[in-house]
Amino acid sequence: MSLPPAPAQTGPGAWRAADMADPATWTWDLSDDDIAEILEAVGNLDAQSVDDLKGLEARQFRLPRLAPRLAELRHELIAGRGFHLISGLPVGELGELEASAAFVGIGAHLGSARSQNAAGDLLGHVRNVGLDAADPTVRIYQTDRRQTFHTDSTDVVGLLCLETAAHGGESLLVSAAAIYNEMLERDPGAAALLFDEIATDRRGEVPAGEEPFFRIPVLSWFDDHLTVIYQRQYIDSTDRFPDAPRRSPEQVAALDLFDEIANDPAMHIRMSLAPGDMQFVHNHALLHDRTGFVDKPERPRHLLRLWLSMPGDRELPPIFASRYGSITVGDRGGIVV
Repeated sequence: MSLPPAPAQTGPGAWRAADMADPATWTWDLSDDDIAEILEAVGNLDAQSVDDLKGLEARQFRLPRLAPRLAELRHELIAGRGFHLISGLPVGELGELEASAAFVGIGAHLGSARSQNAAGDLLGHVRNVGLDAADPTVRIYQTDRRQTFHTDSTDVVGLLCLETAAHGGESLLVSAAAIYNEMLERDPGAAALLFDEIATDRRGEVPAGEEPFFRIPVLSWFDDHLTVIYQRQYIDSTDRFPDAPRRSPEQVAALDLFDEIANDPAMHIRMSLAPGDMQFVHNHALLHDRTGFVDKPERPRHLLRLWLSMPGDRELPPIFASRYGSITVGDRGGIVV
């Protein structure tokens, strides 16, 4: 039986639910002065910048008071617990266009925006558009179904809540390091299998000359960092491709154990995002999930999403180029088409 290459993980990123029980430790409630500076930055943008947010840079969205704190938040995402919530952006007063500008501007102080789909969208809309979650060409965020624990193909994912669901739609977060530590305790052989390459479906967003799936381990140990990339539905849906390598029974059991541990309430936390809440999550260290939901007919659930490449982030193993295109720190990730 082979042993996993990574040791048991320590540090602030290897947390369990009980360690994050106090939301005050991971929530930044915007003060009146904070909000005033954000609104001033939005007001200083010209009409063209607000209408077309592509390429908006931090220098165009001046936050002299908040920029140092956002730099601290970036460090917390990369080297700390791996997530943070900023609460209180007055989205109802701003309206969708100005709220989008505020969100993109804040994101620009954390990293650079990356493409989220084959259309090259830098600002995504997370809402149910009536697609079938069972369709292997559909991205799960476009439905009202539960997503299951997964990562996105970028350093950090940011969400801004504009509208909540009638019920459901909670956000769940879990530490990959904590899952790994638990697997080491229960079944080291299964943990070792997660470092083997496995096929993952591109869901129709295929760069020229590439296969409709990419091959990458769920876990990588590189430069003294444990890095995760995972979406179980997209692994399973590679069975539709004749050329995709099939999973062994032992690999399936290892993935099942990974999912079982992630879904243990002792391992993950859940939060309900309110309008004006901005959640930022480090994809290399955490997995995120969203419960199924039912929309309000008059105002459906609606979140804005950013994918950010972060300066100062960890190096990634070369195999990530098969998904990220480039693995250059600060200029990587997104859907490459």
